[in-house]
Amino acid sequence: MKTFKLPDLGEGLQEAEIVEWHVSAGETVKADQLIVSVETAKAIVEIPSPCDGVIGKCHGGEGDILHVGETLVTFEGGEDDAGTVVGRLDAGGAAGSSDTFFVGAAPSSLEHQAPKASPAVRQLARRLDVDLAQLSGSGPEGLITRQDVEAAAEQSLAKFGGERLRGVRRTMAKNMARAHAEVVPVVIVEDADLHQWGEARDPMIRLAQAIGVACQAEPLLNSWFDGKGPSLKEHAHVDLGIAVDTPDGLFVPVLRNITARSGDELREGLGNLRAAVKARSIPPHELLGATITLSNFGTLFGRYANPVVVPPQVCIIGAGGIRQEPVAVNGKVEVHPILPLSLTFDHRAVTGGEAARFLKALILALQAPEA
Repeated sequence: MKTFKLPDLGEGLQEAEIVEWHVSAGETVKADQLIVSVETAKAIVEIPSPCDGVIGKCHGGEGDILHVGETLVTFEGGEDDAGTVVGRLDAGGAAGSSDTFFVGAAPSSLEHQAPKASPAVRQLARRLDVDLAQLSGSGPEGLITRQDVEAAAEQSLAKFGGERLRGVRRTMAKNMARAHAEVVPVVIVEDADLHQWGEARDPMIRLAQAIGVACQAEPLLNSWFDGKGPSLKEHAHVDLGIAVDTPDGLFVPVLRNITARSGDELREGLGNLRAAVKARSIPPHELLGATITLSNFGTLFGRYANPVVVPPQVCIIGAGGIRQEPVAVNGKVEVHPILPLSLTFDHRAVTGGEAARFLKALILALQAPEA
């Protein structure tokens, strides 16, 4: 039998959820023929057949999550093709080896023996927070298999209640947990007075341009370039992540090189990214490498926020809803359109002074008359 295992999908992606099978057992396929669609943390990925052959078995059903190196398809006939395997991960179906040598006397060495499980199964148990010591293996000589670990995880989930997070929401949860563990967040807020704008306002494009100006005026994000490259002021290349809320979860497509593009080019690029996100056709590389992120949550509701910084970025801008508010002008009261802004920054990488100067530069650029 020849096996085709879930390949490395790039960008550090370690797992994928099966969305739809395009073939079935007994079907003859050609090399490069589409066999399955999977959803990663980034987008929908179409996986082709690596060779001509007859499908013996499709492993996993729609909604199942497979990890890189797990068997995806078995072809009838032939020998196992190591060329299609990305990392030889033992799924735990065969007997594994373990070190049973112990230092020090004990009433019984059985008390010190580690549970029998392959490295891949141990890794899965850590990921699913399953204690192998509490399991009885169903494999040969008590070997704990992948199925044993997954069953224990399902039982734990059933006791807790709720539904398993999948796809984009699963990734979002992981990113939020990572941010909570790694970032020291500080928030500062201020308002931008937009009374010098025209009646027809396009805040997203003006915000993108103002962020680009502020990044050049105050090299806030130098640490993003790992200290080896030039400062942002000299670099002048800023890739802006745009937080897009969808029913499936939060996507952050990246608008490239905002400092070198005109307003019309930014508008077109933003429209293309939003359309690709809506169609779930955006390629993974368009969701990576942002210098800074903009969350325009005000289009939904709210004035100020505490946006979450996701490493390796060191700050994020949140824009609230534009309001008509009274302001004092030369001793008189006027009503102006006011845009509330929130800046969260990682205090490990950015000082309070740098953050304040950055926000000031952003607001000054934003309050300038429209060109």
